[in-house]
Amino acid sequence: MGNSGFDTFMSENNPNNIMDALTPAFKGKPRPVEAIDCIENRLNKNLFLLPGNLDLTSYEVALAMSFNFSNTLGVTSNLPGAFSFLIDKCGEKYELDFAIIDMNPSLSAINQDLVLSSDYFFIPSSPDIFSLKAIQSLSRVLPKWETWARQARDVFKDADYPFSTKTPKFIGYTINDFNLGDKAQPAKAFKAIMRKISNEVANNLAPSLGNMDMLLPEGLYHEAEKKNDTIESQRGNLDLYCLGQISNFNKLIAESNRKSIPVFELNFSHGFEGQKKTLQWFKRLFKVIADKIIVLTNE
Repeated sequence: MGNSGFDTFMSENNPNNIMDALTPAFKGKPRPVEAIDCIENRLNKNLFLLPGNLDLTSYEVALAMSFNFSNTLGVTSNLPGAFSFLIDKCGEKYELDFAIIDMNPSLSAINQDLVLSSDYFFIPSSPDIFSLKAIQSLSRVLPKWETWARQARDVFKDADYPFSTKTPKFIGYTINDFNLGDKAQPAKAFKAIMRKISNEVANNLAPSLGNMDMLLPEGLYHEAEKKNDTIESQRGNLDLYCLGQISNFNKLIAESNRKSIPVFELNFSHGFEGQKKTLQWFKRLFKVIADKIIVLTNE
């Protein structure tokens, strides 16, 4: 859905979005949370979108209050499990194998709830100091969230929308949006910070998650690493948890936005050999990442 399609969807006050779907839980309506009509991808009939809502943050305060175990009466006890309940219902309706949740970069109550309701999670990053600091923060925050969840799973087990009983597992991270230098290698300016991020993940984040049982068996990460093709092999593996190094695809992104279709659906005609080559590279890289995720989530 391009920007114009999203604007139209929102201006029509379409009720098929995550906020309106959760209204029965957050507003105490006398009806249950149910699956809604998701948007079907017009080019791939196996992809469906559960739209967000710009006002979803209005539920933030109520959800944060429900995290306080001393205030677990009435409708409040139903809030922590409402997100996962809705996603599960939509998954059942459309017989989905994976539900991928796109989250904003914050440590909000909604994001805490979504992470702790998931089976797996991965962390996108960029080769800059902000991502490095964010990963350092997550090394402390994610274990705290899981510590809270271990109590919440028991406290909210009898709610109308029970809180997830699963401990989310870290499947890895990506490094995105860097320029390439010689031989398809990251430009020198990016390499140093990429290595720092890798060291932070391997030496601090992963051990802190491992202490909370938020890692997969080590053998699975090694098995996923075997899915690297020549692109990733030439760049060299940063560490066991790096799903992929995704360079800047400026021209493809611009064309994707212009046509309001995903990058992987682009199709260039004769005379665009440079873009064709870049698109092939893009598809190969994302296939590697997808193959790794399939291995890692097939416990």
